[in-house]
Amino acid sequence: MPFPAERPRRLRRTEALRHLVAETTLQRRHLIAPLFVAETLTEPREISSMPGQFQHTVASLLAEVDELVARGITSIILFGVPATKDATGSQAWADEGICQVATRALAARFGDDIVIMNDLCLDEYTDHGHCGVLDARGDVDNDLTLELYGKIAVAQARAGAHVVAPSGMMDGQIEAIRRALDEAGYDQAAILAYAAKYASALYGPFRDAVAVSIAGGGHRRGYQQDPANIRESLREIRLDVAEGADMVMVKPAMTNLDVVAAARAEVDVPVFAYHVSGEYSMIHAAAEKGWIDGPAVALEQLLSLRRAGADAILTYFAKDIAGRLS
Repeated sequence: MPFPAERPRRLRRTEALRHLVAETTLQRRHLIAPLFVAETLTEPREISSMPGQFQHTVASLLAEVDELVARGITSIILFGVPATKDATGSQAWADEGICQVATRALAARFGDDIVIMNDLCLDEYTDHGHCGVLDARGDVDNDLTLELYGKIAVAQARAGAHVVAPSGMMDGQIEAIRRALDEAGYDQAAILAYAAKYASALYGPFRDAVAVSIAGGGHRRGYQQDPANIRESLREIRLDVAEGADMVMVKPAMTNLDVVAAARAEVDVPVFAYHVSGEYSMIHAAAEKGWIDGPAVALEQLLSLRRAGADAILTYFAKDIAGRLS
């Protein structure tokens, strides 16, 4: 039997060889931990559909970030759960709103030693659960919503956020936020745009985490993107960068590896991917059944996102996977 001239398997024989020739790396610095802080709690409460994830008090949030930092995770994104909601989501930009209170506490404790990102949206704060204010027909009023996004961005930057991350998918949101920040003197605050955010069925556990339901059984397909489309997403990404986005995000992650790769080829700014709640919870559920090795699957998925071109990954696995990384 003739022997082939090439035997790629030679470089797979030992762990040290595999490590030597690995084409893609996943390190702690590539991970961003999403965290939830709730105004009404006196102690942290586990999110039933997201095992190991919690709605935090401000005190437990600080303790959680202490632990993340000890494990080498130095970037977080914060979501607020207010005590009260109204039609305009006014607690989203209130100086004493839960997200601003928690951000000030984080900034006082950690300063510039970590990257504090704030999700910027209205759905956690509105009584109807949409990402913007509604007009007389019950549709999201894009332009009026932009005015409020500007107010939220300024409030978050004033509280100490290094990065604001608009996720509402309104047309022109990046331009409006950049202008508001610059005019208020926060020109150094960066913007991470949820640029390709699909209307996905994978967000269910997240909505448990932020206590959001859409009034009347509604949906967000009118402003979040159609999972059937990629050209539309690349157009949105280009628009966001042109309007002043410093970074762009693809969400969800694993069902959109092609979008991550295409975005990486399309723009020169950092491209992030959000490994969302449903992706996290499915791995946990299968692992609890004994069907898969949960941490191994999580690591494989995160590595594949890096291979597709993601510069960083928002993931609920950040703390638990940190010990496997360098």
